[in-house]
Order: sequence, then C-alpha cells, then structure tokens
Amino acid sequence: MPRGMFKSGRLRKISVRTPGSRVAVHYRERKPSKTLCGSCKKQLAGVPKGIPSVVKNMPKSAKRPERPYGGMFCSACTRLLLKQQARGASP
Repeated sequence: MPRGMFKSGRLRKISVRTPGSRVAVHYRERKPSKTLCGSCKKQLAGVPKGIPSVVKNMPKSAKRPERPYGGMFCSACTRLLLKQQARGASP
C-alpha cells in the first residue's frame, strides 16, 4: 500500500527494473505543461519544460531566448509586433 503522499496524483508512477530483476514502482514529480506563445498559442522554442526546482537553478539565459519578448511570443509573432511598433500603430 502506498504512503499517503504518493496517492494524491501530484506524482506520476514509473516502473523501474531493479538489479534483483523485480519491477518496482517509483514516484516522480510531473513535468509542467509546454510554454505557449501569447498570441498564436504555438509551442515556444528555447524554453525548457522542466520541474520548477531544476529550472530555478538554471542560468537566466537558458530559461528563455535572448530577444525582445523572449519567452512570451514566438519569433514570428515578435517580428510582426516589432513591425507594427515601428510603423507607429498600436499592437
């Protein structure tokens, strides 16, 4: 019977074969959902999808792309937004 902390659904079950050739159940944290673009909802490239405790210790440059609106909009939407701003129109 699993302990109470393992029954919540917060952790996912992983089957692991041990050196004694039996299959044990290990519990691991679930990964968060993929990061999406703010306007077109496409998956963002260059943004890691990891457990928060691991992502927290990564350098800032590894957490999102080094460009304006990096980590918020995809490159195509950023290009359109910058063009509109250059023309003087509101986004």
